[in-house]
Amino acid sequence: MMGGEPAEPSQSTAPVMIGSSREIGLRTASGLVMAAIAGVALYMGGLPFAVLGAVVGVLTSFEWSRIVRDGAIDAALVVQVFAVVIAAALAWLGLAALAIAAVIAGCILTGLLCFQRRPLLSAEGVLYAGLPVVALIWLREDQPHGFAAALLVLIAVVATDVAAFLFGRLIGGPKLAPAISPNKTWSGFLGGISTAGLAAAGFAHTIGAEPLMVGIAGVFLGVVAQIGDLTESALKRSFGVKDSGHIIPGHGGIMDRIDGLVFAAVAAGFVALALDPQAPARALLFGG
Repeated sequence: MMGGEPAEPSQSTAPVMIGSSREIGLRTASGLVMAAIAGVALYMGGLPFAVLGAVVGVLTSFEWSRIVRDGAIDAALVVQVFAVVIAAALAWLGLAALAIAAVIAGCILTGLLCFQRRPLLSAEGVLYAGLPVVALIWLREDQPHGFAAALLVLIAVVATDVAAFLFGRLIGGPKLAPAISPNKTWSGFLGGISTAGLAAAGFAHTIGAEPLMVGIAGVFLGVVAQIGDLTESALKRSFGVKDSGHIIPGHGGIMDRIDGLVFAAVAAGFVALALDPQAPARALLFGG
């Protein structure tokens, strides 16, 4: 229609547009709330961050049970929750080795309790929920660089997620893994990890670290985060589940939001452990 007022949306499209705008608003609001909670806990460190990690680990355990064992609240879930909470507490106390031992013990016991009902996947759920919690708390508690090291991991993951979405939408092109996640593209993948590298390099510049080295670490964490995203998508698809849960308005479940962070946190923990187990945060930022 030329030279006049824009046409009003038809009755058939108006509800869709209204619903879409409401969904975007809901996702934005809940996303800001999550970011604020995570940011405050990360900045404070210590007990608040450990409690947040434990809560996220427990919620992840429930969602894993929902996907793998139809949400059964059974002995295996109790063991998994107990293992995750104990591991978070031990990591906060500076006993990272014992924290990992608690996760492994919970993994083994959960598998034994589920010997007739997907034992391997049930056991893997303990690792999925527990190891990233231990890794992030361990890094955060290493002073004086703990805050910056944990923040680096989050920056790389968030930059990857946001840029992958934007590049995928703007450029499109060949699909990354159509059988697992039909909406992901190679342009999104490459744009995501490139942005993660640039964001990490910029962050390194602000804290006096080597931008090239930290930028490479950002690309690595971006790649690992994308693998984590695809892994969670593959798990849900294999069980015919769209969302891991419904606890976050407009977003789905906890696992839907932390899938990349799970793998990136564990990878960062392993790298820091290999470089300098006595000063993991410093090693992640400045090298061994």
